[in-house]
Amino acid sequence: MSVPNRVPDSQPSSEIGDEPPLSIVEPDLENCFRILIATDNHIGYAEKDPVRGQDSINTFREILELARDHEVDFILLAGDLFHENRPSRTCMHQTIALLREFTLGDKPIEFELLSDPMDGSTPGFSFPAVNYEDPNINIAIPVFSIHGNHDDPQGTGPEGALCALDVLSVSGVLNYFGKSDLVADESAADNSEKGIQIRPVLLRKGTTHVALYGCGNIRDQRMYQELRANKVKMFMPTGGDVPDSEWFNILLVHQNRVRHGPQNYVPENMFDDSMRLVIWGHEHDCRITPESVADKSYFITQPGSSVATSLAPGEAIPKHVGLLSIQGSQFQLEKLPLKTVRPFELDEVVLSYAAEQGAVDLNDRDSITSFLREQVEALIVQAKKNWKERNNGSTKNMMLPLIRLKVETTDAKEMVNPVRFGQEYVNRVANPRDILQYYRKKKSERKLKNNPDMPDIDNDEWEEDPESLTADERLSKLRMATLVKQYLQAQSLDVLVENGMEEAVMRFVDKDDKDAIKDFVADTLRMVGRKMKEKEVKEDDVDLAMAEAKEKEYNRYADSNPIPAQDVKGKNKQQDSDVDSMMASDDMDLDEMPTQQRAPGRRATAKQPVKSAKGKSKQPLFDDASEEEEKEDEEDEEDEEDEAEDEEEPVPKKGRGRAAAASTKKVPKKAPARTPAKSTTKTPTIRRPTASQSSTGRGITQSQLTFSRSGAGKAAAVPIELSSDED
Repeated sequence: MSVPNRVPDSQPSSEIGDEPPLSIVEPDLENCFRILIATDNHIGYAEKDPVRGQDSINTFREILELARDHEVDFILLAGDLFHENRPSRTCMHQTIALLREFTLGDKPIEFELLSDPMDGSTPGFSFPAVNYEDPNINIAIPVFSIHGNHDDPQGTGPEGALCALDVLSVSGVLNYFGKSDLVADESAADNSEKGIQIRPVLLRKGTTHVALYGCGNIRDQRMYQELRANKVKMFMPTGGDVPDSEWFNILLVHQNRVRHGPQNYVPENMFDDSMRLVIWGHEHDCRITPESVADKSYFITQPGSSVATSLAPGEAIPKHVGLLSIQGSQFQLEKLPLKTVRPFELDEVVLSYAAEQGAVDLNDRDSITSFLREQVEALIVQAKKNWKERNNGSTKNMMLPLIRLKVETTDAKEMVNPVRFGQEYVNRVANPRDILQYYRKKKSERKLKNNPDMPDIDNDEWEEDPESLTADERLSKLRMATLVKQYLQAQSLDVLVENGMEEAVMRFVDKDDKDAIKDFVADTLRMVGRKMKEKEVKEDDVDLAMAEAKEKEYNRYADSNPIPAQDVKGKNKQQDSDVDSMMASDDMDLDEMPTQQRAPGRRATAKQPVKSAKGKSKQPLFDDASEEEEKEDEEDEEDEEDEAEDEEEPVPKKGRGRAAAASTKKVPKKAPARTPAKSTTKTPTIRRPTASQSSTGRGITQSQLTFSRSGAGKAAAVPIELSSDED
């Protein structure tokens, strides 16, 4: 089975299977970091499923047991610890209990923290951000984690955007880092601080120095543009006696690695050369062996998910976590197989080919059903065989397997109902309702546009059989973003900008952010009101001033949330990082709800005078047209619609009134500003250690390192700006 989701040949791709040239020859435990790396645990996935409900938490327990048994120094998690943005009480209770059971204890911490322990701590409180620096907590195995797209920060309360990892952090069982605040307010438009700033966690064990750079999930379009514009600033240590070459820099990211559009991914070669290893989260297929990157000195490891959240081919690859050893400038990675992962087997059959071989009669439904039953039975046997190989020849504790059979049904006359077929395998497989997935060659006629009940298929040759989809599968393919977009296109919003409203509604639906719409409305009213107060507006010009303020607010939102242009036919659909990569090419289970990219709303125009509040008008938006002219226009428009079905919106019909204009008139979008990439990377200046040193309370003296920013007339170290591929 081929590995899915490979990077296209046109892009610089990593070379799978290339081992790092520098490996540890003679391990020295006093100078060697031992780190357990994992990602995409998705705790809480399908937790209400009676069969699969405990899969994610059981595997997370196994990961913690591996960390304890291998006596690692700490655990690194690269995002999506939780499956839901707001985990249930049961999920949080189980997670905190496991972290407390396996990470707290009297085992001494054998490495020291060189960065400021208060960097990233909760404002207004005295406890440090790194839990093992707190004298009130006994930590045996620290856990460091960034957030992913499933458990990212949400909300605009007094404490700012928060996520479930913030709760674990203040509870003292996990160290949350890599949280970036993107500046989007107009007041910061000329601020040099604008962009993504990444501060490392600096660690030392003997003569080995490690810097952990974390960057939690950011929308792929924004991340892509920030990288190309050199607005991702990575701070380097400027204190102490450690040269730059002796720092082993590790970067944790949680983004699309596979290209889903011009800007809906992060190219592998856009990170700074000072990195030694990149730990990539979000992609679920396991490619944990470090892979080299063309024209770069760093390696990429992709541990993949620890639980299958879709029935895609990548989820069937055996799952592992990694034991990373770092000594000086050398490192090596050992793969540790996960034994509590539910077995998963999948296959694909083409009925027309099977008919040519005489194995099935395409005109006989019973013959087809019997053939499919044989294929499923073979997959169950294969699942048992693979389980024995991974568990010393025993099937005593084998879990019910996941089985997926994709069936090409183009020439078949009649097919068995997938749900009825699956009833035969209740208590034999874990997913009896969706064992079969039908698809067929796409018909010549064009699929109706803007049908949210039909799934969006990227492949031009094949499509799923809508008649064969179960109710749950149809629901899982329902595009909520499409429904929201279509509804907003039919409205006439005088103050609220459509693109921002769509974003707020999607946050309310996908992230369960109950305050998203309220916060958006309050923020928009505040911004529009501020713009109208800046100049005196006469009563007759209120509507015009409001339209101008709305247009400025639209531009502000578009600049802070850039969205690339998409193909009007939908062939090059963008896939945001809110949807896992493999889920874009395969159907999803009950708990998954894919979302389309957020399409830009319509911009309100303020160039034409509009009717005032008193009913007076200075100039009509449209000239009066006779009934004959309107009929001619309607006939012309019908002809144009028949000749150009690929238009994104139908040609607007002339009308009278502002509502008609707002719902039909199109205004070109403003292109996001681009900053030219810089061609050089600045080298930080190394300072001697300061006289002040702090004690950790564990008998270890810490050398406090500082981060400095260069300013006018200063020669101190500055944030390293990532070079783009245009350099």
